[in-house]
Amino acid sequence: MATRWDSEPQPVGESVWRFPPSDDWPDTDLLAVGGGLEPATIIHAYRHGIFPMIVEMPEPRLGWWSPDPRGILPLDGLRVTRSLKQSARRFEIRVDTCFGEVIRRCADPTRESGWITPAFIDAYTRLHDLGWAHSVEAFDRAGALAGGLYGVRVGGLFAGESMFHLQRDASKVALIALVEMMRRTGMTLLDVQWRTEHLGSLGAIDVSRAEYLRLLAAALATSAPR
Repeated sequence: MATRWDSEPQPVGESVWRFPPSDDWPDTDLLAVGGGLEPATIIHAYRHGIFPMIVEMPEPRLGWWSPDPRGILPLDGLRVTRSLKQSARRFEIRVDTCFGEVIRRCADPTRESGWITPAFIDAYTRLHDLGWAHSVEAFDRAGALAGGLYGVRVGGLFAGESMFHLQRDASKVALIALVEMMRRTGMTLLDVQWRTEHLGSLGAIDVSRAEYLRLLAAALATSAPR
């Protein structure tokens, strides 16, 4: 049965905002501040290797980021331990069945370094409604949501935004499923923004900004839809 993942997204039009060419970017992760979270602007940013996230300065503002180095998870480099394979048997994977709940769980204000504001929830829910943003969900045997992740798909790129778990390994199992779906549909680049210790344990690596932009161009040129 076809899912939203397999469907073409709706057009978002042209962004009213433009970013300078990469040759003119500063030697900092933060490239710009301001603008808005319209669907066209967000997709335009991802296509150019940029993503939005709140920055404190000292009051919270909308920032546009392109980290150097950039964290990615090579699709052939995902580390799946024996115990994780066993955990995977406890969960059922679904896609795009409860995007709103997933992003709200990721936005839990009690989580450390929380940055997903109501404006971000509204913006990415709109992208989901348009077919660009997706959630991968792990449900336990009782049918309860146990963990998941969400992000944005553009061509051969999946820009991972956040993940959460209520039960051990649930978000990791969702990540395994995401990688499998990406391979199945001919995608090539899984962006994780910054390589953390947790993501590193799963196989994430650092690449230079220049290398990321090269990989992004190749991903956008693939035959994968979008």
